[in-house]
Amino acid sequence: MTGRPRVFVSRRIPEEGLRPIAEAADTDLWPDDLPPPRDELLRRVAGVDGLLALLTDRVDDELLDAAGPQLRVVSNYAVGFDNVDVPACTRRGVAVGNTAGVLTETTADLAFALLMAAARRLAEGYDYVRADRWQTWGPLLLLGADVHHATLGIIGFGRIGREIARRASGFDMTVLYHDAVRASPADEAALHARSVSLQELLAASDFISLHVNLTPETRGMMGREAFRAMKPTAIVINTSRGPVVDQAALFEALRDGAIGGAALDVTDPEPMRADDPLLTLANCLVVPHIASGSRATRARMAEIAAANLLAGLRGEALPSPVNPEVAPRR
Repeated sequence: MTGRPRVFVSRRIPEEGLRPIAEAADTDLWPDDLPPPRDELLRRVAGVDGLLALLTDRVDDELLDAAGPQLRVVSNYAVGFDNVDVPACTRRGVAVGNTAGVLTETTADLAFALLMAAARRLAEGYDYVRADRWQTWGPLLLLGADVHHATLGIIGFGRIGREIARRASGFDMTVLYHDAVRASPADEAALHARSVSLQELLAASDFISLHVNLTPETRGMMGREAFRAMKPTAIVINTSRGPVVDQAALFEALRDGAIGGAALDVTDPEPMRADDPLLTLANCLVVPHIASGSRATRARMAEIAAANLLAGLRGEALPSPVNPEVAPRR
């Protein structure tokens, strides 16, 4: 490659990432808050050597064809990469990177904040005051659920799931978890967590927090059968991926009192529109995919995304690779 490489950055990210990219490459930056339309994305990637993509950008054979054979690297500004056809990239020798590890604790903070907000009905209380309905202190007003000494079920016991368990220990919660890979006895002891079957977790938990990748096996795993197996007072929290939850089944379960509540950072589809049936329910709290949304974490994500992009352009191994088997292209 002669001269400066060409890159397309599909959305404005924090300056900690944009600055080094602009210094090293001819950078085409999509300036809008909304993602580029598909036809515009395909047009803008033509001839680029590197792409910095977001979860809203589908990286598939069509895009790779539009980019051309000189494309070296796709850096995804996210930990998840279900928007990227990794096998297609690997077949073409395109390195793929993500921002693994950086948002673990920040996401766990948000998940636990959702748990507590749903338990104590904070959104309902806020709306109650804003609607000028607060007349007096009342013994039965907006009664919620205790978090301390409750049972927390964690589905998916990776980095974020374990950080949730760590936070739960401060509330003396009983922690159950379900994962295809069991933690070591030492980790279970340190986190005061016990491995159980999915059915036992669903039946015993007061709160269920989801931390699984989106796969064919996990898509829709929280559906009618799962909700029927839960306590009628149980609250489900999702900060993983929206399609893990069957939202039609969730609506029915919340409406009919099969479960007590839900708090969602991710939805299906995303973004959720204001006329979605779930938003008519007082026992469903929804926020707009902000689990990693602290200033420090988003800046660090930008740094890692930039480092992946620039390493790929230089023909070096990516600091945070998704397909490390792809040999660097010089």
